[in-house]
Amino acid sequence: MSVDLRYAPDVSEIVDKTSRFVRDQVLPIENSYGGDITAAGGDDLRRELNAKAKAEGIFAPHAPIEFGGLGLDMSDRVPVFAAAGYSTFGPVALHIGAPDEGNVHMLAHIASDDQKHKYLAPLAAGDVRSAFAMTEPSPGAGSDPNALRTNAVKVDGGWKINGEKRFITGAEGAGFFIIMARTAGSPGDRGGATMFLAPHDTPGISVGRHIVTTDKSMIGGHCEVTFTDVFVPDEDILGEVDEGYRYAQVRLGPARMTHVMRWFGSAQRCHDVAVDYVSQREGFGGKLGDLGMIQQMVADNEIDLAASMALLVKACHELDRGSHASDETSIAKTFAAEAYTRIADRSMQMCGGMGVSDDLPLARLQRELRPFRIYDGPSEVHRWAIARRAIGRARKAARAVQEANR
Repeated sequence: MSVDLRYAPDVSEIVDKTSRFVRDQVLPIENSYGGDITAAGGDDLRRELNAKAKAEGIFAPHAPIEFGGLGLDMSDRVPVFAAAGYSTFGPVALHIGAPDEGNVHMLAHIASDDQKHKYLAPLAAGDVRSAFAMTEPSPGAGSDPNALRTNAVKVDGGWKINGEKRFITGAEGAGFFIIMARTAGSPGDRGGATMFLAPHDTPGISVGRHIVTTDKSMIGGHCEVTFTDVFVPDEDILGEVDEGYRYAQVRLGPARMTHVMRWFGSAQRCHDVAVDYVSQREGFGGKLGDLGMIQQMVADNEIDLAASMALLVKACHELDRGSHASDETSIAKTFAAEAYTRIADRSMQMCGGMGVSDDLPLARLQRELRPFRIYDGPSEVHRWAIARRAIGRARKAARAVQEANR
């Protein structure tokens, strides 16, 4: 069976347009503001860049065509998102940043027709942003979603939600929230969660402190959010009651891979900056790029980039086939998150003092890339899940052999 990894001409055209747009119109702004999206203008800048991306025909490549997007599947998103990610502002410009990109994907697959009109249509158009409210302060939900403590109680015509969330990306200025709340069982129990949709001005929703993190490119910050007697009508339940975790899987696997796509662009940029530097910098009687130790770091970066892309392409292929691709997405996410930080570190090392200065973008790109080893599941949690599934398969196979031999 032959495998053709070439992209269709229309996808390649989108990639080329995205690359030119990002390098010509987005990178200069990012560099001018040191990669700080808030200092660069926040939502005002987003709207300006979104309008330019629409004019270029590259806006919302992931969104359904009927909602103004380009309708690309997971595999075709790979080179487009990577091209956008060459600038940390690129995902904002194309409206493919977290959490909006993942929320568009989930709403397109799960929301009712009325919910798509009310929530998906304005989100896909870039008229509003959104937030996914899952993570909680200890001892609540984080890497362990079963620890969910935010509670939803059935009342006349809907539900009342109470709880605290933390590290909610994009919460400041979000047009609406997707809230994960417990509707059955107790913290620690498997299942029993439901997703609710709530406009930002719903009484009882309070966005509090911005948590200061190393990354500065995600619009709307990472915030603490409190829900106090927040009423959500029955028609704004997303999916089915008590099935929130199952529905969230529609979002989680693809969202992990789109993170890998976007940050691939930043890792590629680190490598490009370093290779350009060592190919010209004089030292020890020649160019730095002619030294064996430098060449090893260049080669290791090339290997990490190629391996990350291969794992990403494989995982996206499985997702497009309709598989949950739990192993493939966990493996790709874990490897890429660690590979990208290695690439940034080597690139800084190759550039010496310039590498840790603001004269090159490497130090701040490293600060953007490092959180990926935690965001969308720490590497340790993914390794635990990968191992658990592998051991489970081995035990199942052993039982099958024992049954056959009886």
